Amino acid sequence: MRYIIIYIVFLYSNSIFCQQEYAWVYFKDKKNVEYFINNPELILTELSISKKQSKGIPIDYKDVPINTNYLETIDSIDNLSILAKSKWLNCIYVVADLDLLYELTDLSFVNNIIFANKSLNPNRNKNSETFNDYTLLQKSIDYGSSTNQIEMLNLDFLHDNEFTGDGINMAVIDAGFVNVNSMSSFSRLRDSGGILYTYDFVLDTENIYEYQGNSHGTKVLSTIAGFVEDEYYGTAPDASFYLFRTEDVSSETPVEECYWVEAVEVADSLGVDIINTSLGYKGYDNPNYSHSQFDIDGYTTFITRGANIANSKGILLVNSAGNSSTNGIIAPADSQGVLSIGAVDSEGIYASFSSQGSDIQPSVKPDIVAQGYQSKVINIYDQIVSNSGTSFSSPIMAGAIACFMQAYPRLSSNEIMNLIRESSSQFNSPDYLLGYGIPNLYTAYDLALNLTLNDFVVFPNPTVDYLNIISQWNVSNYLLDIFDMNGKLIHSRYFSNPRSKISTYEFSKGIYLMKISYTIKGENKSIIKKIIKK
Repeated sequence: MRYIIIYIVFLYSNSIFCQQEYAWVYFKDKKNVEYFINNPELILTELSISKKQSKGIPIDYKDVPINTNYLETIDSIDNLSILAKSKWLNCIYVVADLDLLYELTDLSFVNNIIFANKSLNPNRNKNSETFNDYTLLQKSIDYGSSTNQIEMLNLDFLHDNEFTGDGINMAVIDAGFVNVNSMSSFSRLRDSGGILYTYDFVLDTENIYEYQGNSHGTKVLSTIAGFVEDEYYGTAPDASFYLFRTEDVSSETPVEECYWVEAVEVADSLGVDIINTSLGYKGYDNPNYSHSQFDIDGYTTFITRGANIANSKGILLVNSAGNSSTNGIIAPADSQGVLSIGAVDSEGIYASFSSQGSDIQPSVKPDIVAQGYQSKVINIYDQIVSNSGTSFSSPIMAGAIACFMQAYPRLSSNEIMNLIRESSSQFNSPDYLLGYGIPNLYTAYDLALNLTLNDFVVFPNPTVDYLNIISQWNVSNYLLDIFDMNGKLIHSRYFSNPRSKISTYEFSKGIYLMKISYTIKGENKSIIKKIIKK
């Protein structure tokens, strides 16, 4: 976050002023692309390369760094500051006088400029080139105060069988990690060497503990890695962690989206498996920078576009859905490639503050829920306290997924997300309050043995007026046929969108069979689902 400084200059006889603005500067190309792709050890760690190879994720153009000559040229410009950069999106985030920013378009290597202040941008198509871009042991663990938030997910089944996150690398991106380096509740984590690396992108320093202004990340991390014998147990206490600070709580500006994308790129280069983010963005101090409800569509915002690339790189992203209730999901939780987590209370009932999804998102949001009302966390004084928010349901779930990933390390991030959804309490009838519901890690474990994934989700079922049909694998071309119980075809339609809706208003009350025919990975498939019209 940065305060906007305005300089007023009077020119000629008119009261014309030039003010500092923030913008993304996109470059036209990169240097030595083929060389870097053929020599990935120059740009990625050995662990990152190994993970990508084992999961069939290509090392491509997006992994290649930004051309240093371009960076140096722009960095040498007086009265302009580079605040963040993204190799994936091949751009930088800068601040300068408006006139100076306009002049950057004259540089031969600059493709275009997008201003954070939306009023300064011409109309643009979000689909343009700029925007395309899973004999067992039985033993007992005393979870103490964290019992409910763990047993609600049936995560104790995985823990009882020694899946506690060991060997899984997680990144936690947050606002501050005060006392993580000294608290006794993190001594198990520190003594095991579980903190692999830290970086503060706001202050540009590896000493993340230097910043003492916010302890949100401390509490978030405690739900995953905190440990007090017989009193508190994090969901993945044996995972390893990268801690990144990208949030500046002193103000709200789009640079935080840039810091986040930069942190995720670093996480990818380090071979991180899972990222938890208990942050999200929609409104800014300057309303001209704020995202409209229609921007939260899974594709548009800078942070969501970065999340979509991270998903394509095989990283499993877990993100808070937000605490905005009916005001909706926040970015990047809107991305189909992000597992967004809503909140319920200790009884599994919807928490009124939890952000609700809508038809605007390309998939069901939130995806799933976990305890976020009166969750047990550990504060900077090593005290076990209760806090509420999707900020805590998200890491509770992220840690649970780390344990599941340890049990099934060869599964891709998308396969894991779909198994988690399929294991959830209302998978067959998701909604915009709880998504697919509360996951059951025992069920997910069992499902993974046979990998019985549902390629399509149909809801609400039973239905009254309409049905949503959503492809779990982003299948965009399929044939939908609906038959009555006598086998008579009463509705047939071809779809070319992974998310569709049909009206059932004119259907008579009763039971129907829906057949979806499609092709995935070169294989012709079909599924049949029972539909009930009320």
